[in-house]
Amino acid sequence: MDLSIILVSFNVRNLLEKCVGSLLFSGDNFFKEIILVDNNSEDGSREFLRDLELKKYRNIEIKIVLNKKNLGFAKAVNQGIRLAKGKYILLLNPDTQVKKDSLEKLINFAEKNPQAGVIGAQLVNPDSSVQPSVYHFPSWWRAILEFWFGKKGAYEKYVPSEGKAVEVDAVTGAAMLIPKKTFEKVGLFDERYFMYFEDLDFCRRAKKAGLKVYYLPEAKILHYHGQSAAKVGNQAYQWLTQSSKIYNGIFKYWLLTGIIWLGEKWRKFLKN
Repeated sequence: MDLSIILVSFNVRNLLEKCVGSLLFSGDNFFKEIILVDNNSEDGSREFLRDLELKKYRNIEIKIVLNKKNLGFAKAVNQGIRLAKGKYILLLNPDTQVKKDSLEKLINFAEKNPQAGVIGAQLVNPDSSVQPSVYHFPSWWRAILEFWFGKKGAYEKYVPSEGKAVEVDAVTGAAMLIPKKTFEKVGLFDERYFMYFEDLDFCRRAKKAGLKVYYLPEAKILHYHGQSAAKVGNQAYQWLTQSSKIYNGIFKYWLLTGIIWLGEKWRKFLKN
């Protein structure tokens, strides 16, 4: 098995079907498995997955996990990782579509760079513009640079300017290739995170283990950003706040929140 692709879905059937279709007919020749973990969707996703499980595809194995409740992203991803047989594991959001040759480019890069613990693909919008998908690890001085002095990308997600593969602090979990050996050094995703920050946390742990995190712009994946979060409304903000407190710690969370809030007020005052 060359590649295990893990998708965690929650009430995004239409996008899930398109994502799976892009994987089934991607045209690559390597053997892969698609592991679909559904967090108790109520929009027909589970019926689609049951039908999918009955079909046969060349060079592709399908595995389905149907949870009885919404376990969150990290727990559901770990369910998939435990089932995965591939040398490489691709975490992929269901609101994505894989472009031609992107999977092969990710794997080829990983083969040539054995020190890579995590590799992020380039995410693009439906209009082909590039989405910010790379993080610096958050710090108070980076928050000041962005929210007080207007330096874009100092704190929030950004697009590297190099135009080629580059080592970074962290990449978003929407499209993240991880060699299976990385989990032997780093462990699974931290299940304290229901949603958000689990990707930052994993990249931080990978770096502490002596591995590198890369952004690979040659591998392009279409991403309809924020579709799953839109299904839960204000609950997503609560998960974001909770996860930020876990990742940063309570003191640093409130320090960063204060810097950002005051910075936004200050820049608004200057504009007026």
